[in-house]
Amino acid sequence: MSSTIAGNGEKSLVLASGRAHPELANDVARELGIDLLPTTAYDFANGEIYVRFGESVRGADVFILQSHTAPINQWIMEQLLMVDAAKRASARTITVVQPFYGYARQDKKHRGREPISARLMSDLFTAAGADRLMSVDLHAAQTQGFFDGPVDHLWAMPILTEYVKTRVDTSNVTVVSPDAGRIRVAEQWAAKLGGGPLAFVHKTRDITRPNQAVANRVVGEVEGRDCVLVDDLIDTGGTIAEAVRVVLDAGARSVVVAATHGVLSDPAAQRLSECGASEVVITDTLPIAADKRFPQLTVLSIAPLVARAIREVFDDGSVTSLFDGNS
Repeated sequence: MSSTIAGNGEKSLVLASGRAHPELANDVARELGIDLLPTTAYDFANGEIYVRFGESVRGADVFILQSHTAPINQWIMEQLLMVDAAKRASARTITVVQPFYGYARQDKKHRGREPISARLMSDLFTAAGADRLMSVDLHAAQTQGFFDGPVDHLWAMPILTEYVKTRVDTSNVTVVSPDAGRIRVAEQWAAKLGGGPLAFVHKTRDITRPNQAVANRVVGEVEGRDCVLVDDLIDTGGTIAEAVRVVLDAGARSVVVAATHGVLSDPAAQRLSECGASEVVITDTLPIAADKRFPQLTVLSIAPLVARAIREVFDDGSVTSLFDGNS
């Protein structure tokens, strides 16, 4: 098997991966029917990163995959260096594939004298030489506007909804948003699960204290219903675990949690396993270590979606068609 796909004329597709999530990279390569580009990467004693591609990428469409897991700053830096290496090796185009976009939650200023870190991430990849970005379920859709070039914003919702349909009674489902800000996403979920009612958890958050929120009450029809609590990511699990309890206390028959990104910083695994949710469904946009897994956890593969999007970009097709069926 080759590490490139030949296209029309001289076009060739090359997939390279950093060290953050090799399992996902191998799965994407397998879906594409190619090998990963041989790459040497290691750390110097002082923490500096060295990368080098083992084969020529001259004239190739290079896709550099790295999911920004912990230690997040190391893996962002490694991906930046890989982009620079591809640019200096005369790649034709460079697409940065970030299944999880680091710093995505810092997409605006809540108070004075704060950075807009999500914008800085885009600027860094632009400076390194990226022509295009690809990511899954950005925390805020407007983050696409931070990058001055094409951005492929992939949705994990079809993968999640198809699975959740098999786990709940769709005639008795209420989709619950963990806060008022994600009602639009909950509406899309509800439409895909049969058009049931919506609810949201009213919560307060102290913007001076990260990873802390207090769920107060649920607004909407949940009593006696199978509830699906949806979010884009789960970090320490405090918000979601408290939301599950609030929904159950309001009389819900069951609660399934569905989220795209399983950051699962400690003590998320313990909180989620003890909160009362019948199942927690996430994708593998981030690696899930053995010590973060628990009996109620289900991890779905995002590789087929990422691979199809890469192929559409390479073939000058339509990424949008992956979601609306129109080319």
